[in-house]
Amino acid sequence: MAGGFQLNLQGQKQTGMAHTGTGLLSDASTVLFNPGGISLLDSGFHISAGTSLLFPRVTYLEPYPGNYSTETVHHIGTPFTFYATYKKAGSKLGFGLGVYTPFGSKQQWEDNWIGQFLIREIDLKTIFIQPTLSYALNENFSIGAGFVYATGSFGLRKGVPVQDSTGAYGEGNLNGKASGTGFNAGLYYKSNGGFSAGICFRSSLLAKISGGTAEFTVPNSLSSYFPSTSFNTQIRLPFVSTLGLGYSKEKWKFAVDINYVGWSSYDSLIIDFEQNTDKLADIHSVRNYKNSFIFRVGSQYKTSEKLDLRAGVYYDMTPVQDGYLTPETPDVNKIGITAGLSYRPISNLSIDASFLFIEGAQRSDVNLETGFAGTYKSRAFVPGVGIEYHF
Repeated sequence: MAGGFQLNLQGQKQTGMAHTGTGLLSDASTVLFNPGGISLLDSGFHISAGTSLLFPRVTYLEPYPGNYSTETVHHIGTPFTFYATYKKAGSKLGFGLGVYTPFGSKQQWEDNWIGQFLIREIDLKTIFIQPTLSYALNENFSIGAGFVYATGSFGLRKGVPVQDSTGAYGEGNLNGKASGTGFNAGLYYKSNGGFSAGICFRSSLLAKISGGTAEFTVPNSLSSYFPSTSFNTQIRLPFVSTLGLGYSKEKWKFAVDINYVGWSSYDSLIIDFEQNTDKLADIHSVRNYKNSFIFRVGSQYKTSEKLDLRAGVYYDMTPVQDGYLTPETPDVNKIGITAGLSYRPISNLSIDASFLFIEGAQRSDVNLETGFAGTYKSRAFVPGVGIEYHF
């Protein structure tokens, strides 16, 4: 995972090298990492697909005296990727298609935890579909861009501070479908001496939910105050601009990427209910995210014609400012350590694997809006596997 609710798990080769790939081409996942590089890949078809298994852990400790602590309910995230590119031999044009999951978040706490009236569970899923065109201006420089259509879903559960005859608190459950459009564009340059560089810009994207469903579980005597209704909301997913540098020499490859993520687009979570009552008001919760950086360094060593080994490290700066930390997305500065390999049983087939360990800094905060305070600590383990075929 990355700052906020961005998922940086969009290619197994790249993940093994700290998710670098804008200034160093690897495979068909260039569709996402730098659309400009597609026309400089080897001619023919490149097809790759993969998935990662995300095992996140977040712990919470109450402020002084700190007697209460808990952690999120264990779950497994499954972000996936599919990419395909084609370039005819001798042509300057390259074509690509990507289907990937760059944003998503699932955070679930026990229903009776101390912060249940703020959040019990949130679940955001996105799928981006990106047809792409690339053009090689010459043998060293190319450009490219792709249209992005995004679809996804949003779910939110919160406790309602009313009790039934057994003492159980009520619940609000919101669900909806979202969609939006954007683009991905890139420039790629490679020298004859092993150096390469790239710039990629993925636009922000406004994901809108219209006609979502809101259902409430409360005592019958209060049902008129919490009617089943519909809601509208929207969230602007941030732009991501990346500068990438690469160097290849004999059996070695090195890459450096710097991501600048436009998280300031997420300033509020606003939910507009179609029907309001004295007890059911619209939600307008301030988030006030700030733009942030991610710094990445990765390397690859070719041990033989059949095996490549990879390693990398990155530093991910949180976009969540002091005073705005929430248990919905308890984000912190993080360090990621990566490793990976590719095994080629035959010349045109590659089996790829990666492993990512994420360690988040411990962070204490008091939310200015709700007054909810505590200390959070996060960690994640992310193995992944993929396959690439070239013909």
